[in-house]
Amino acid sequence: MAAVADDEPGTVEVKLRAVGPSRPTTIRLPPLISVADLRRRVAQDRRLPEDRLRLVLRGTTLPWGDDDRVNLRDGDSLIVAVAPKPPAKHLRNDGDDDDEDEEELKFKIPQTTTWWKKRIFIFLRDKLRFPDILLMALFSVTMKAWIIITLWFLLAPIARKYEIGPLYILATGFLIILLNLGRRQQGDVSAYSIFNEDFREIPGTFNAERIDRDLRAGQL
Repeated sequence: MAAVADDEPGTVEVKLRAVGPSRPTTIRLPPLISVADLRRRVAQDRRLPEDRLRLVLRGTTLPWGDDDRVNLRDGDSLIVAVAPKPPAKHLRNDGDDDDEDEEELKFKIPQTTTWWKKRIFIFLRDKLRFPDILLMALFSVTMKAWIIITLWFLLAPIARKYEIGPLYILATGFLIILLNLGRRQQGDVSAYSIFNEDFREIPGTFNAERIDRDLRAGQL
C-alpha cells in the first residue's frame, strides 16, 4: 500500500521492499526516527505483525532496542521481512529437547540411598564412565544378593579343588529354583494335585480319571 503521495515537510521518501513477490511501495518518514517507531509505522503501512517484523537498511539489520535511532535519507530502500512462527512445542526436534530426553532416560539412584552408595555411584558414573544399563544392574541388586554372589564365587575354587564343580553348579541351580518357588497364600490351589491337600484337583483338569468318569456317564 502506498503512503501519502504529496511531499510532507520535514520527511523523506523511503521505498519498502518486501521479501517475496509483492511489489515495492513508498512511505514518507521523518529523517531521524527511532527503530521501534519505524517498525511500528512500517507494520501499520504494510499490515504486517510488528512482533515478527525484521527491517534491513543499507545491508544492516536494525536492532530491537527502543532507544536506538536511525537516520533516513531520501530514496533509501528498506527491506521488510516477517520471521516465521516457531513450530509447536510437540513438533520441535532441536538439541535442547534431545538433551532433556536423554537426561530423563539416565539412571538415577533414589534420594534415600545411603551416602556410601551415592559415593560409589558417582565414582562409577563420573570417573569410570560406566554405562547406565550396567549401573542399573549393579544398583538394582540388594545387599543380601551381593553377599550370596560373593560367597558363591569364593566357594567355587574350593569346589573345583575337590573336583565337585559339576555337583556345585547343579546344587546352585536347584537352590535358585527352590528360592524362586514363592509361597502360596491361604486358600490357593496348585495346578498339580499332588501338592494340594487330599490331592484335590482344580476344576477343568483333564486326565484319565476324568475320561473314565465321562465315559461311564455317557458324556463322550
